[in-house]
Amino acid sequence: MEISTNKNRLQHFPVMMYAIVMGMSGLTIAYQKAHLWLGLPEIIAIVLTVITTSVFIIVSFLYIEKTLKYKAEVKKEFAHPIRINFFAAISISMIMLSIIYHEYNNIVSQFFWYPGTLLHLYLTMYTISFWINHNQQLDHSNPAWFIPIVGNVLVPVAGVGFVSNDILMYFFSVGMFFWFVLFSIIFNRIIFHNQLAIKFMPTLFILIAPPAVGFIAYFKMFGTIDTFATFLFNIGLFFTLLVAFMYKNFLKIKFFISWWAFVFPVAAMSISSMLMYHIVGGVVFLILSYIMLSITTIIIGIVLYQTIKNITHKSICVQE
Repeated sequence: MEISTNKNRLQHFPVMMYAIVMGMSGLTIAYQKAHLWLGLPEIIAIVLTVITTSVFIIVSFLYIEKTLKYKAEVKKEFAHPIRINFFAAISISMIMLSIIYHEYNNIVSQFFWYPGTLLHLYLTMYTISFWINHNQQLDHSNPAWFIPIVGNVLVPVAGVGFVSNDILMYFFSVGMFFWFVLFSIIFNRIIFHNQLAIKFMPTLFILIAPPAVGFIAYFKMFGTIDTFATFLFNIGLFFTLLVAFMYKNFLKIKFFISWWAFVFPVAAMSISSMLMYHIVGGVVFLILSYIMLSITTIIIGIVLYQTIKNITHKSICVQE
């Protein structure tokens, strides 16, 4: 029975494992900026770059192997009303690796950015058409729906210098538009309908990501922190404070791989805070930068420990 279970573990290897790459990428970029703007040692970012790239290669290898051996299972995930959103984590991981390597090698950065952007364009179109062609239950809506949208806002962050701002503005516009639309739907569900399933409670952190990433993308394209940029930063900060205020909701949650949803949005807010300090200055933004970087590091340490622990106990990649 144990042998049979081990053989089937690849069959249940979830696409949401790419959320690990997203989380590690966010932490890596945060420490890259901490080196540039806060004076932290560069070696931390370099080590994290190696680890993040290795995780991406391992996860990709395993998921490709699953696709070849268990094609029906992949198709089932692709048709699932919730898991379909996590396929965009593949392209987002590539785009974030492009952001990481932008600091080291433009060719490697473009190697990740162009296919990642094209894949994300396809996945965005497919996901939205999937929502239109299939009636969605309100109970299926959750902040993970933002994943295909956040990716569009990420495209300009790495894409500046690769293509014109007109093309980058397309992705920014799509991301911002659907952020407003989906937030209204999800906020309505959370307040007036059934509560989120326990395993998806960590995805509340994803509410931080669109405004925080949007702020960074806007600055990358236009090089200014104006009223709209400040608005995005403040909304991202609000949701950060909100999930911090609700910390008791997350203390006793059983571990799920969706915990990695904690890391990427908090890392994005950490980078946004450091960017504000770098451009605007001030003690408040300096303190906020250190606080957010510390929180990001602590959270990823906890999530990484739980991930390794659950892999060791073989409680990940099992049939739900």
